[in-house]
Amino acid sequence: MSNQRKRNFQIEAFKHRVVMDPKYADKTWNILEHAIHEIYNHNASGLSFEELYRNAYNMVLHKFGEKLYKGLVATMTGHLKDIARSVEATQGGSFLEEMNRKWNDHNKALQMIRDILMYMDRTYVPNAQKTPVHELGLNLWRENVIYSNQIRTRLLTTLLELVQGERAGEVVDRGLMRNITKMLMDLGPSVYGQEFESHFLQVSAEFYSVESQKFIECCDCGDYLKKAERRLNEEMDRVSHYLDPRTEKKITNVVEKEMIENHIPRLIHMENSGLVNMLCDDKYDDLGRMFNLFGRVTDGLSKIREVMTSHIRESGKQLVTDPERLKDAVEFVQRLLDEKDKYDKIISLAFNNNKLFQNALNSSFEYFINLNPRSPEFISLFVDDKLRKGLKGVSEDDVEITLDKVMMLFRYLQEKDVFEKYYKQHLAKRLLSGKTVSDDAERSLIVKLKTECGYQFTSKLEGMFTDMKTSLDTMQGFYASHPELGDGPTLTVQVLTTGSWPTQSSVTCNLPAEVSALCEKFRSYYLGTHTGRRLSWQTNMGTADLKATFGKGQKHELNVSTYQMCVIMLFNNADRISYKEIEQATEIPASDLKRCLQSLALVKGRNVLRKEPMSKDVGEDDAFFVNDKFSSKLYKVKIGTVVAQKETEPEKQETRQRVEEDRKPQIEAAIVRIMKSRKQLDHNNLIAEVTKQLQSRFLANPTEVKKRIESLIERDFLERDDSDRKLYRYLA
Repeated sequence: MSNQRKRNFQIEAFKHRVVMDPKYADKTWNILEHAIHEIYNHNASGLSFEELYRNAYNMVLHKFGEKLYKGLVATMTGHLKDIARSVEATQGGSFLEEMNRKWNDHNKALQMIRDILMYMDRTYVPNAQKTPVHELGLNLWRENVIYSNQIRTRLLTTLLELVQGERAGEVVDRGLMRNITKMLMDLGPSVYGQEFESHFLQVSAEFYSVESQKFIECCDCGDYLKKAERRLNEEMDRVSHYLDPRTEKKITNVVEKEMIENHIPRLIHMENSGLVNMLCDDKYDDLGRMFNLFGRVTDGLSKIREVMTSHIRESGKQLVTDPERLKDAVEFVQRLLDEKDKYDKIISLAFNNNKLFQNALNSSFEYFINLNPRSPEFISLFVDDKLRKGLKGVSEDDVEITLDKVMMLFRYLQEKDVFEKYYKQHLAKRLLSGKTVSDDAERSLIVKLKTECGYQFTSKLEGMFTDMKTSLDTMQGFYASHPELGDGPTLTVQVLTTGSWPTQSSVTCNLPAEVSALCEKFRSYYLGTHTGRRLSWQTNMGTADLKATFGKGQKHELNVSTYQMCVIMLFNNADRISYKEIEQATEIPASDLKRCLQSLALVKGRNVLRKEPMSKDVGEDDAFFVNDKFSSKLYKVKIGTVVAQKETEPEKQETRQRVEEDRKPQIEAAIVRIMKSRKQLDHNNLIAEVTKQLQSRFLANPTEVKKRIESLIERDFLERDDSDRKLYRYLA
């Protein structure tokens, strides 16, 4: 049997290429072209989109994509030229409506055509690097309709006229405007920008340039700002309704430049209504409007700040240098507080609590408060007035508000140590006379001063309160050890630590015998219970209560100073006493004695003495008598109550001298601290460091710092460099 090989054939794949006949391609395109015509003519309801899609698919599949694409361009171009002619022919106000209607029709047609030609869009277009159908439709609309010579200019003119009409108060169809501008945006950012936005901005700039000039000639500053604000809001509203959101920044810049930036100097300095007038008249709304509008332009707020600062400094300078206002310290400080409240309120309500404006206000106050060398004294006098009587019956919260305001002024002082000197004097008088409204208020202010300036600033003030409490305990001990004194005159002694209280020259006077005996008993008791101490009587700081009976038997209790007591007690043994006899008997210093006799004989309602001859001043040849006709509705009569008085010129010089002396050790201590840390330092940097360290207490005078450096060199704390005389070294 012969072996025959068996053959087995199997078809794995079979390719059959069918080529579309060009005539058939033409026929297929004719079908598609007819469909496009029907779509543009609103007769698409009878079309089979599935069949049309298959026809387009076959043309692309059989390499007729180019024919299909070119045919589409030609057909759409023809229809868009017809549309352009239709829009061009539209008369009057229907122009935009016709444009909008045709644009909507074109978009619907474009959507259908894109669906039919979807396969071409996916395959042929990217391979042949052609424009996709939808984008092609937009480009053709732009080229044939928007860029049509007659439509292009008319469209821009119509849009700008509508905007101008709306600015003039006319009502426009914002929906239609929005559709047209959105069409321009859909055609590409450059189309919207070139065909409308750039012209819109240019025309707007011209409009607002003319309008701002007209407004500024006929309006005051407040009204002008209202109009500018309204125009700005109108433009932002316009953008939100029918313009590209990105146009907002551009058009607001135009309004800001033409209506605000170009007129800043004139608006700020406008006669009778500019910034200074607004500040003087507290026009919070106008100021707030100016702040908001000027804040939108370059350097706008800095211009406001400069003028405000200049005005505050000038008005403040007038306030602190006006001789009439310097006559009353309390009124002087109250005016400062009122000015601060005024501008705080303006910055809060109108300037949005802007930090730069707050800093400008603070620097202005610091500038003019320190122009008056008596500001530290006057602020202390203000505090003294408030803590004596001004805060009586006031709630704790209001007391704290007043004290906080005082602290605010205190912070502006460059010479805080001068304030401390006066404050200590005034506090001493309040404590010793028992005239303080509230110990809590006194202590609260000291706590605030301590927080501001540190323990060293207030340690002596706190020591004064400690002395007052200790004195109460001392008096209880004194009377407990002398029970026999219960029936006679009552003595109350306040023992003051020398370092804590204001330095007083120890002036003695001759006390009445019964009082002098009591004082000696107290001296013996105190020195017996406290070893190593010395007592020095400050008779010029004391008070006394006297029971007096006058000519017709009328009785009164007189509250007087120690000096006044010494004078009045002389009249128990004489009816008529000359000035010289009083001076010899009491040994009260002449200046104090004259003031004392003035308060006893020349103050109406308090004149328990009378003098001859009658005159306004006390002379050395005068004689004094008891005023038997003295009468008062009150049983208790206060005479010559200790009050804080402004210093005389010699007293001012003495206080200033004491302040300068107190500064010397502080300057030296600062120099030593700095040099100990830095080891060596040149002259200018040392002066700067010392000034910086001491500025919380006072503004160091460079000349005085230089003197202290010389003094420290002489005492071998520092030495000069041999080669550089301006370089100092610390000697350990």
